[in-house]
Amino acid sequence: MRGPRTYGWAVGGVLMLALPFYVDRFWLQAGVFAMAAAIGAIGINLLTGATGQLSMGHAFFLAVGAYGYCVFAGESTVESGHRLTGLGLPSWLAVILAVALAGVAGGLFSPIAGRLRGAYLGIATLALIFIGQHLLFNARDLTGGFNGRAVPPLSLFGFTFDDSERVIAAVPFQSSEKLWYAALLALVAGALFARGVLRGRPGRAMNAIRDHRIAAGVMGVPVARYRAAVFVLSSMYAGLAGVLLALIFQRTVPDYFGMTLSLEYLAMIVIGGLGTVRGAVLGAAFVSLLPQLLTRYSDSLPLVSTPGTGSGIAPGEAARYLYGAAIVAVVLFLPGGLTRLTMTREKKQ
Repeated sequence: MRGPRTYGWAVGGVLMLALPFYVDRFWLQAGVFAMAAAIGAIGINLLTGATGQLSMGHAFFLAVGAYGYCVFAGESTVESGHRLTGLGLPSWLAVILAVALAGVAGGLFSPIAGRLRGAYLGIATLALIFIGQHLLFNARDLTGGFNGRAVPPLSLFGFTFDDSERVIAAVPFQSSEKLWYAALLALVAGALFARGVLRGRPGRAMNAIRDHRIAAGVMGVPVARYRAAVFVLSSMYAGLAGVLLALIFQRTVPDYFGMTLSLEYLAMIVIGGLGTVRGAVLGAAFVSLLPQLLTRYSDSLPLVSTPGTGSGIAPGEAARYLYGAAIVAVVLFLPGGLTRLTMTREKKQ
């Protein structure tokens, strides 16, 4: 028998499919950005929330995915007097290779991830941020240096995800509308896969490692192997999120992929709820949409200034204050995060 929850998912699915026909470009870009962030948050939640492995280097793997896509899909060209290397591969193949490259980068680090835990792993992954920033600023042939490089549009089955207009049901579809469906498909696939992992035997082993590493080893769980494998899987999720973020921004710049971005992803899973796919999605929506909403409605909010005016708190800074307040509130009053709140409401219904 189908319950209210099934009908709720059905209505939500229809709504997500219909939104590009009714909302403007701002909301579509914000939604695509939130869905890309949710994919990355699912990856780090598998690692930190489900397996208990603290990672401060998630931004590094996002950068690998973003810049890997640019190199694989882009053409060799001269930009701002500097030559950029590109392989000119089909963009759909570039997406696959960029995600695989992020997985390879995670695999190279996985022996360390398999042997370290807690703060020690966090400090080790923090080194990835500094290494990544150095490479992004100095490997100019690949990254474009400080100014970054343009992102080639995604093309699939002759359908290009750029600003070239295509009218569907009397609605002009440009890059935001097209990317909405690409991001939605990627999020649904990533969420279902992660949910299957968490509900299956690997998920039980991951939770056992998180709760008691020694007991898990005694029960026959190969602790180091699972830790290394989850680190690779988390890196691949980050790589896919990086590709989507690059397609949204249409230009990659090194400053974005710094320590602040890694901290934001940790905030996502703490606020949303550790160890669950739903928590990653809810936390990503909160953290990624908040600065954009504060920027859009800064004229109507007290103490928040329009970007560039300096008459109050900048939207990005105000968002970070609210992140901190939300994390403190979750730790003190709602240990399960936003996902615990939604589950409580479902039980009451």
